[in-house]
Amino acid sequence: MPQDADPLARPTDDDAVDRIVGQWQRERPDLDPGPMHVVGRITRLHWALDEHLCRVFARYDLGRGEFDVLATLRRSGPPFELTAGELRGAAMVTSGAVTKRVDRLERAGLVGRRAAEDDARGRLIRLTGRGRDLVDEALEAHVKNEARLLAGLTADERSTLTDLLRKLGRTLPSE
Repeated sequence: MPQDADPLARPTDDDAVDRIVGQWQRERPDLDPGPMHVVGRITRLHWALDEHLCRVFARYDLGRGEFDVLATLRRSGPPFELTAGELRGAAMVTSGAVTKRVDRLERAGLVGRRAAEDDARGRLIRLTGRGRDLVDEALEAHVKNEARLLAGLTADERSTLTDLLRKLGRTLPSE
């Protein structure tokens, strides 16, 4: 390090978010755009990660939502069957979104529907053998892909980031 270099100076590897924040600091010095450092990066990471994740799902002719339905049924354990309401709660989507996903998966032979024994109007969605085989294969590729995407972080860094993101999720306003 040169003798006159400031050891506390910011690194010179600024990214797009740093540039945006710098522009706002210049144009609106009356505001503190500091939160943009975190929110902007989380947003950009979401977009980038979603693109990388969806590429893997596409290899199995699945969208993210369809993978979520299959994975939710698979991780529910035998008999790999849930109500539409249980799927909706696990996926945090509307009932219409669950119906659309289940319709497509049923046409593909990956899930089946049957009437609930205790509610004639209720339907249970069950993973078929073919659906289980597909989601197991897709899950292996998905986990490998996620590991590849996080390879730039050490195990300790991933753990710290997990804790911080969990804390942020718990402290976000619910409104």
